[in-house]
Amino acid sequence: MSNYYIRIRNAELAYPATTYNALTLKEEVFKFFRIGKPTKLLYDIHAIKNMTLDINEGERLGIIGRNGAGKSSLLKAIAGIYPLQSGSIETSGKIRSMFELSLGFEFEASGRENILYRGLLLGESPESVREKIDEIIAFAELGEFIDYPIKAYSAGMLVRLAFSISTTIRGDILLMDEILAAGDAGFQVKAQKRMEELINNAKIIVLVSHDLAAVEKICNRAIYISSGEIVADGKASDVVREYRNSMNAGVVK
Repeated sequence: MSNYYIRIRNAELAYPATTYNALTLKEEVFKFFRIGKPTKLLYDIHAIKNMTLDINEGERLGIIGRNGAGKSSLLKAIAGIYPLQSGSIETSGKIRSMFELSLGFEFEASGRENILYRGLLLGESPESVREKIDEIIAFAELGEFIDYPIKAYSAGMLVRLAFSISTTIRGDILLMDEILAAGDAGFQVKAQKRMEELINNAKIIVLVSHDLAAVEKICNRAIYISSGEIVADGKASDVVREYRNSMNAGVVK
């Protein structure tokens, strides 16, 4: 067994219909007075169905499929954000998730303080974050604004800070929902180089993307999923071809 891996066994993930069927106060009043159309009941969303999958050290796995296929749900289940109803997901290696860049920001706090908050949220110790803080500040190019409350930041400044934090704190297993870009044209050159370094240094990459060309370029393996199930699994170029053929034939599952 490799030192770094993801083991998924008979995984089931569903969102209960009770989350969506709760009535608003307005709907409750209308229902009481029998005003309007009857409320349509929504059923459980079965995002992952009895999925078994091994991802091993050295693999760059792309996950493709149409909207609602369960791609992002699978990624967040691997990250431990979404709990399974049954089955298991076992991982070996430090996971870095890159799909919620602004998660953990306190808008009344300064950029410097937010580096600490976000670092702790990502599982780092205070000492580890302090060791990286100068690198994060330098990469974000915020100058004196690093000590201003981030509620005063422009959208571009906030993205640069979030990107710098997320890419300075490294991991063995890199989970990405789409390829990240940040800032203006000049900063994007740095951001692209940083992303390439992350990809090259990660032991395992799992990438969810609608950019099929990027999947073929970055990944050496891909899975095509539909309605929470794996339709195809193999060499990235082969799986992308199968998915494209399904789309062109109008039979995307």
